[in-house]
Amino acid sequence: MESREQLLISWLKELFAHSSEELTLFLVSGDASFRSYYRVQMGQKSFIAVDAPPEKENSQKFTHVCGLLRNASVKAPEIFSSDYDQGFMLLEDFGDKTYQNTLEALRKEGDVDQISSLYESSINTLLDIQTRVDQEGLDPYTGALLEQEMSLFEKWFCNAFLEIELDHFSLKLIMDTQIFLRNSAEAQFQVPVHRDYHSRNLMVLAPEIIGGKCVPGVIDFQDAVLGPYTYDLVSLLRDAYIRWDKQQVEDWALYYYKNAQALGLINNIDKAQFLRDFDLMGLQRQMKVIGIFARLAIRDNKPDYLADIPEVMRYFFEVSRAYDELRPFVSWFDEVVMPIAASKIKLTR
Repeated sequence: MESREQLLISWLKELFAHSSEELTLFLVSGDASFRSYYRVQMGQKSFIAVDAPPEKENSQKFTHVCGLLRNASVKAPEIFSSDYDQGFMLLEDFGDKTYQNTLEALRKEGDVDQISSLYESSINTLLDIQTRVDQEGLDPYTGALLEQEMSLFEKWFCNAFLEIELDHFSLKLIMDTQIFLRNSAEAQFQVPVHRDYHSRNLMVLAPEIIGGKCVPGVIDFQDAVLGPYTYDLVSLLRDAYIRWDKQQVEDWALYYYKNAQALGLINNIDKAQFLRDFDLMGLQRQMKVIGIFARLAIRDNKPDYLADIPEVMRYFFEVSRAYDELRPFVSWFDEVVMPIAASKIKLTR
């Protein structure tokens, strides 16, 4: 039986059968899903080929959301060809300059102005997504889905990774905390949500691609839904892969707030409520991400994600301590979870 890569090469050779140029293919990345990405070189032209096994990934949803973004003038990659039965797609190549790598280099150089420019640009693009993407084309981010995501914390982090036997008190405490965070998320104004809007999924594009403007290329958008207005913002600013000081994060958050109000998006939300929404949405996402990273390590044999758990936990503790409603959960986490977690991963708190 041919491997997935061999099948992909055969598919690409059929697509480019008319060309006399030599076709070369090499892996550029996998991600937290079952997709793999390859750079395809045909002479001077470059493309990205996606291998998304159809039994694992929904390429039709990818195409649908890509169309919604591009119709809203968001810079998502053009799809040149797709084969849903085999799970292959050929996309526009956005290059290799992620926001994460670029921001880390700029931080070393001390280029604060360029860092802020990139964040303001990504927030402007986020506002385009929230105000211009067709909401009717997206499924709702339901309370059931929010809770299902947070349940990964119990199943994969506490049970599977830390091997903690949770008693009735612990289970009820986790459930009450998740209900509190779900209710907060459901009460928020609902907008189109990318659902993984962070520094590894934003690309710094060559100026000629975007007419000289500083506009990020947006990737990994296939899980988009209609959901809470602060979800993507907190994904961007409390990023598991790159961290900024608390005041800088608040300044960028308020840049969003000011511009969202100017656009009439959140006119009836005052600053205090906005910051609370931002914090609590982050806690829901962080609880989910801790579980996802543990699952990636255990189920999917991607142990490198364990190194990112401490940063996510650090965000969770810094924010949750400010909310009385979460005090019992924080105390339990400190007393029961932290000692075991500290023996399994390097924690920095």
